[in-house]
Amino acid sequence: MLPELLPRPPAIGVDEYRTRREALMAQLPANAAVVLPGASLVTRSHDSEYAFRQNSDFYYLTGITEPDALLVLLPGRDTGESVVFCQDRDPTLEAWTGRRLGARGVEREHDIDQAFENADRDALLPTLLEGRELLYVPLNNPDALEIAEEAFSAAHAGLRRGRAPLKGWLDVSALIHAMRLIKSETEIALLRHAAAVSARAHVRAMQASRPGLYEYQLQAELEHEFVWQGGSGPAYSTIVGGGANACVLHYIENRTALSRESLVLIDAGAEFDLYAGDITRTFPVGGQFSDAQRALYQVVLDAQERAVSAVKPGATLVDIHQNVVKDLTAGLIALGILEGDVQARIDDESYRRFYLHSTSHWLGLDVHDVGTYRLDEQTPRPLVPGMVLTIEPGLYIPDEDDIPSAYRGVGIRIEDNLVVTSEGHENLTSGVPKQVTEIEALMVK
Repeated sequence: MLPELLPRPPAIGVDEYRTRREALMAQLPANAAVVLPGASLVTRSHDSEYAFRQNSDFYYLTGITEPDALLVLLPGRDTGESVVFCQDRDPTLEAWTGRRLGARGVEREHDIDQAFENADRDALLPTLLEGRELLYVPLNNPDALEIAEEAFSAAHAGLRRGRAPLKGWLDVSALIHAMRLIKSETEIALLRHAAAVSARAHVRAMQASRPGLYEYQLQAELEHEFVWQGGSGPAYSTIVGGGANACVLHYIENRTALSRESLVLIDAGAEFDLYAGDITRTFPVGGQFSDAQRALYQVVLDAQERAVSAVKPGATLVDIHQNVVKDLTAGLIALGILEGDVQARIDDESYRRFYLHSTSHWLGLDVHDVGTYRLDEQTPRPLVPGMVLTIEPGLYIPDEDDIPSAYRGVGIRIEDNLVVTSEGHENLTSGVPKQVTEIEALMVK
């Protein structure tokens, strides 16, 4: 029987993309411009490319998914404030690689004021930027910096002819990333769908698990569900770590056979319309936790559930993380993996041998989404409705002689996706079990 198809949420409309561009331009000083390149194809091998994935900031402002495009925002321009340069129409190339929108298609389908093909860019771009005093570009993008430098040279050369000087360029990324931190209702609907697809995939992997399978076979179960549900595939490299492989945080080889006595940690999420799901679950390969595995798992689960319950407006990720550290450290001491006083082990950072990462990150168009975690160096950013984040504590016990043997080589992480609401939060990934009894019941063959 073929898997059930989930209903697709509505796509983000062109009006929302236009509103975003207008909101960005409203933050600019007078006589400024934005220059933002999209992504380009990347060669994988010889004459084949990796699957194309648009630059997230460019997509956030345009919705355009074609490579080699350039967005120029020109506040106050009478003939159109939004200008896009796009791939040239080319019937021969389109016969090989598919239809291109062309300038008229970009204007019509994406509500762009004016569009030109890339063949005209070198001639037209300097004229568009003429007289602009400040350019806002992504400073980590070499193509954008090259455009800024060329504009500066052109402006300098025109000083004797009365052209206004270009004073310099600033980073546009911080402005866009602050906007991206608060999700709209349509974005949340897409994230909810990506989370639901991801949850179904994790359930499917749990049900498929059995001793003797290879990690990559569970990966195949996950990624089949992602694509079957209309996603573009995984939002990041799928992690399937059996046994001690779970102690490698970004383990992606996925080539080891699964052992009956081991746990397997899966960190995987679907990408849908470029929005990411990001779930981690840890479960016994054979369907039943051992006593030691259950005890360690419960430490992580208790910490994770308390952290989830703390997500609400006004809370901070710093406070949530500190409380997770206390819970995990107390659990490690109770199990005899650490010794002494909880606060002493936090102060000397002994716990960091077993808990190496932060508890949360933002989630959105990127799996580790953009946005600062602090308002300044001393002030953590408080949560507000519309933020989307993960809660993902874990414990990773090395296989070393000073550790009780029952816990050696065991890695556990539990991760959910949450949206902050005015009342508290919504857990987008509750569709995949995490209680010990629920996992064992699901895995009964």
